[in-house]
Amino acid sequence: MIQLHPFLAILGLPPWSEFQPFVVSGLALGGVYALSGVGMVVLYRSTGVLNLSFGATGALGALVGWQLINSSGFGFWPAYIVCILLGGVVTLAYGLVFGRALAGRDPLVKATASLGLTLILLGVMDLLWTSNGGASRAIQFPTDNNSFSVGSVDVNYTEVIGLVVGIAITVVTGAFLRLTKLGTAMRAMASDREATAMLGVPVRLVEANAWFVSGCLSGVAGFLLADLVALDAATLTFLVISSVAAALIARLTSITVTFVAAIVIGVVDAMATPIQSLTNYRDMTPFVLAAVALLVLNRRRVISVSRTGI
Repeated sequence: MIQLHPFLAILGLPPWSEFQPFVVSGLALGGVYALSGVGMVVLYRSTGVLNLSFGATGALGALVGWQLINSSGFGFWPAYIVCILLGGVVTLAYGLVFGRALAGRDPLVKATASLGLTLILLGVMDLLWTSNGGASRAIQFPTDNNSFSVGSVDVNYTEVIGLVVGIAITVVTGAFLRLTKLGTAMRAMASDREATAMLGVPVRLVEANAWFVSGCLSGVAGFLLADLVALDAATLTFLVISSVAAALIARLTSITVTFVAAIVIGVVDAMATPIQSLTNYRDMTPFVLAAVALLVLNRRRVISVSRTGI
């Protein structure tokens, strides 16, 4: 087996043992980024809207869930269900109110409009849960205290849940889009909305389902990230950047590529933590990886087109 320690030492990097825990946390975060990215891709393929309020919606659900657990006597899992449904309802309400008006607008206008919802939700969260005492707020899954060892690394079951849920959402969504009538209608709308409507597909109903499902996924992601990262409105809101980057790498079309890209972003971001010279630049990881991937993909496309003589 190749020993990494000499190579890392030559490069001035910490020993491999210091990276191992971050690989685990990166896989968990990547799984959550993946399910968020899949939710964005499904909504975009159905409505043409890149929902930049995804993170804020999940943050609101997580804070409501925390409030229910700590002040209303709710159990953990009932509060999680409320968080998921709240995400679905908020996103569906936005889609019902603004979806028709945005249907014929430019994609940039649609994405920018969702930023308005982000600002509204951030304002609501700041009003109801001020920054005072924010450090004392935390959501802990019941699985946090249960762990197992992989080599010298302790892995808790919440981290496993983050990765497994991301894989499950990707697989189930792929099967749903291919094997169900509603999924077929969503794929058809992605190709030609007007032609799909002329074929008798209830476009508004399909869009409403896409908005609701995407919102529910934001609730799933928000609650998980509140445990894996922090229960902070701003932090959870802007973690959506990693999911957006994964979706853009997949050109907002392929959920499989979205999953792979999200995992890579999560692992690379986490593994930059023990490297002191890179720690302060970790937030750039999604942008850098997305830019590199898009440049490579565009270059391949240009070469392919030039070879065909088009």
